[in-house]
Amino acid sequence: MLGDVSGRSILDLGCGTGGKLAELARDGAVASAGVDIAGNFISSPPVGVELIRGDLLDPGALPELSGRTFDRILFLQSFGYAVDPVRTLRSAQAMLKPDGFILLTRTQPIRYAVERAEQHGTTLGEEYFHRADYTYRAGWNENIKLTKRTYTMSDLLNVFSAAGLWIESASEPQLTPEAARRYPHKQAWMNKHLGILIFKLRPLAPF
Repeated sequence: MLGDVSGRSILDLGCGTGGKLAELARDGAVASAGVDIAGNFISSPPVGVELIRGDLLDPGALPELSGRTFDRILFLQSFGYAVDPVRTLRSAQAMLKPDGFILLTRTQPIRYAVERAEQHGTTLGEEYFHRADYTYRAGWNENIKLTKRTYTMSDLLNVFSAAGLWIESASEPQLTPEAARRYPHKQAWMNKHLGILIFKLRPLAPF
């Protein structure tokens, strides 16, 4: 869905260490930047990649990004941390070049509903529409707890619409048959939790 990145500028919002952006630079991306609040970046980013410590509230207001525009803007599992998601998307949209787009991924909301229903002895529907934040232990470290705001599919669609964006395409990636055979535990997890959603978003054309 991202397409050929050769000669394309990319802004990765919530980039973590910047490792994904570095890979895209090696694939040909140019004049790119990554933003993350932790600032725990790879030590030697490739030429053409700038890594910036900052939050997602209003990325266009960051001094390092002032006046810059990008062909692709990424929110790869980072959008859930935006305090004001509509404001964040509008700010990102203002930094798109003509014919640019936003690629945004979010965890399928059914995942959290399934987990909460099992923990609370409730039904899937009750938990899917429940509005309380959800806290769980991180899979990579039992000493770390993550808290997520719950959301539904309609919540996501309404945020995109309020930000002046339309969905050009959406995907729910699955394991290939070969990968499912090699990693049956991952396929079992996908069968239960459904995985992630990927949205390709573009600005609405002015009337």
